[in-house]
Amino acid sequence: MSRWGKLTYAQKQCLGAVGKLMQQAGMLAPGARVGVAASGGVDSWLMLQVLTMRQRIVPFPFELMVLHVNPGFDAHNHEPLARWCRERGVAAHIELADHGPRAHSEENRKASTCFYCARLRRKSLFALCRTYGLTHLALAHTADDLATTFFMNLFETGKVHGLGMAEDFFGGRLKVIRPLLYLEKKTVIKAATAFDLPVWSNPCPSAGSTRRSDWEGWLDQHYRRAKHIRPNVLQGLQRWQLDRTDGKQ
Repeated sequence: MSRWGKLTYAQKQCLGAVGKLMQQAGMLAPGARVGVAASGGVDSWLMLQVLTMRQRIVPFPFELMVLHVNPGFDAHNHEPLARWCRERGVAAHIELADHGPRAHSEENRKASTCFYCARLRRKSLFALCRTYGLTHLALAHTADDLATTFFMNLFETGKVHGLGMAEDFFGGRLKVIRPLLYLEKKTVIKAATAFDLPVWSNPCPSAGSTRRSDWEGWLDQHYRRAKHIRPNVLQGLQRWQLDRTDGKQ
């Protein structure tokens, strides 16, 4: 039995897959100060849970700080996150922004609402990392997100680009890491449910009706054609991103 008691298969999968990727991609080093981007969705909750567990396993010290930028649709839905961090002694910065309403306003005339909101959020997260002297920013993209992003970029922009596992920004002053890229969404959901994490729903009026949602549906149609298609796509893209992290072509 583990130090956390009996874990479900999905919980073990998540803990092991994150540890494996962290090691293979060289995500962390002794003394790393990691900002954990927590949106309140199931992916970021699971990432936060697993990273706090990995802190007790990794043979060197690193710090965690939760970064939550509320997009502004519900000024109070982050309260479960604040309580979770307080009860566990996890440092956190939680702020209320207006990114969501701005993305749906006349201010945003050209970009999609999701792209505009995400850009504002990323800018805020980078600024917080600089303010708190953080060396890493952890984002909770999964293997499914990697596949969706790859095909969106390929078909809509003509670019072969995915989601890096460990990327340097600002001349190496900040490293963006994605610890969940070895995990499928369905496994994340099962593990988060087993951990009883207080996930909350996204109140954005555009949720479920975006170009990303369309591409997710397109991929699901192809996955259903044969059982081998989904694992082949996900594993192929994972290997490609790991090779890019290692500096291979």
